[in-house]
Amino acid sequence: MVAAGRAMGARGPDPAMCNPDALAEKLLGPEELELIKEHPIGAALVDTSGAVPSYEAMATANMMLIRTKFIDEKLEHAIHDGATQFVILGAGFDTRATRFHELLKAVRVFEVDSAPTQQRKRQRVDAALGGAPPNLTYVTIDFNRDKLGDALRQAGYDPNRKTFFTWEGVCMYIPEEGVRQTLRTIAMQSAPGSSLVMDFTTKTSLEFLARFPQFGMGKFLDAWGEPWVFGVPDGAEKEFFVGVGLEPREFFPAFGPESIKRYLTKPDGTILGAPPPDAPRPQLSPEMQAAIAEFGIKPGASFYTLVELVVAA
Repeated sequence: MVAAGRAMGARGPDPAMCNPDALAEKLLGPEELELIKEHPIGAALVDTSGAVPSYEAMATANMMLIRTKFIDEKLEHAIHDGATQFVILGAGFDTRATRFHELLKAVRVFEVDSAPTQQRKRQRVDAALGGAPPNLTYVTIDFNRDKLGDALRQAGYDPNRKTFFTWEGVCMYIPEEGVRQTLRTIAMQSAPGSSLVMDFTTKTSLEFLARFPQFGMGKFLDAWGEPWVFGVPDGAEKEFFVGVGLEPREFFPAFGPESIKRYLTKPDGTILGAPPPDAPRPQLSPEMQAAIAEFGIKPGASFYTLVELVVAA
């Protein structure tokens, strides 16, 4: 899904408004597209009719555009600020090791994932991209059995070197204690000044999806057997991350005013992917509209947020 959203967003005619991951689509073979054929983004990727993608497909592509650009920018800043290691947790079909090969040529890159996902990723990278960069190390891990710190050290990770971590599209699928353990590992086994960019949802968002399972991604998550199970406590996001030893540097709500202005607003002031006024939109029940309105008035409310966290000295 992540690669599909990036691929869709990379197709636009204006490079300034495209998802920068032009390699994502190359990694999507027939088997990957078959897995997501029921989702609007999957249908849009294989549609050759020239029809305008659906509202849901564009929303997914825009979310991935925001996420990709934000993390890319933080990666560049971290490397220029002295990070010499880059760890991608739950790497999936991430392409940054290749896309940023010049920036990362003097940096050790570690992609951490489970054996089945990593095996498929390596096959697609070899077939579509001609192989992985020489500075990339694949770290295979069983998240239910192995300790992240041990797996990284065995792969050559140096806890004394400043490191940039990403943890993208993963934590909401993991029970809370597993999330806390991962974050504590980063906080305790990384050099001061190391940083992590991750995304998260909130407990209120989980409650909303449980109440309205057919809303948005909810119906696909349940159908795929991958429900969201973890959300950060609402209104206590800073306290949660400080409690595991990390200092929040920036909270960045996806589809908040700043993200729309920074990444989705065209020079003429129009919003990328915004449907025409007369275009059909998802029909929401009065109960669902009331729940969304109630959620929206909470201070700092966001269904989905990106955060940059720092390992303190």
